[in-house]
Amino acid sequence: MLVPTLFIAVLGLLVGSFAAVLAYRIPIGESPWTGRSHCDSCGETVAAYDNIPLVSWLLLRGKCRHCGTPIPARYPLTELVVAAGFAGSYLAFEDDGWAWVALGCVFIAMLATITLTDLEDRIIPNVVLGPAAIIGIALVAAADTGELPGHLIAAAIAGGFLLVVTFLYPRGMGMGDVKLAAVMGIYLGRAVAPALLIGFAAGALFGIGLIARHGSSARKMKVPFGPFLALGAVIALFWGDDMVDWYLDSFFD
Repeated sequence: MLVPTLFIAVLGLLVGSFAAVLAYRIPIGESPWTGRSHCDSCGETVAAYDNIPLVSWLLLRGKCRHCGTPIPARYPLTELVVAAGFAGSYLAFEDDGWAWVALGCVFIAMLATITLTDLEDRIIPNVVLGPAAIIGIALVAAADTGELPGHLIAAAIAGGFLLVVTFLYPRGMGMGDVKLAAVMGIYLGRAVAPALLIGFAAGALFGIGLIARHGSSARKMKVPFGPFLALGAVIALFWGDDMVDWYLDSFFD
């Protein structure tokens, strides 16, 4: 088990590196598929030996080889988080089949990408959500066709719920959050319920912390909600079904 876990973790490092590139290039209209990686400061092309996920950042001590400008820590952090998510997906779902493992990995990569874009640019790109939704539907169908209707219903309910919340509180979130919730339903099925609950709870706690620190002026601060939804989604990916079972057994048995 150690060898395949390490292999998928390394794959996660590579995908995490690409996710960080996606998150940087999409908001500025730059294609992630063409053009070599380059320093954001001096524009110099990054050599292949300086573009090894995590390793190069450590060897370069987090600085560009050419101009010495610090390389944002979001790059190695994203690579590490995605690698851990890939390894966790393999360990959690390997007994259920490759499609469930792939579903978890794709979901983790998507959540990492939209977290970065929402934190830095306040957007959750359709160009990420759309393909993720299609891939999610295909993987759920491949894993268990009988599960697909339930996952699609969960997507409709989750997206519909946030749509209502958006209409009632338009300053709190946007349509990107609504579409993200729907995609989360595709991947999580019924586990999207605790994902949303955790996301709202985390957002509320963060808001309380801002008010405690900044007072009434905190109400004017714009805080992206996507990362809180992503946090809830990651937790629900691994433990959401157990949470739902506990709730049903505790209150409906």
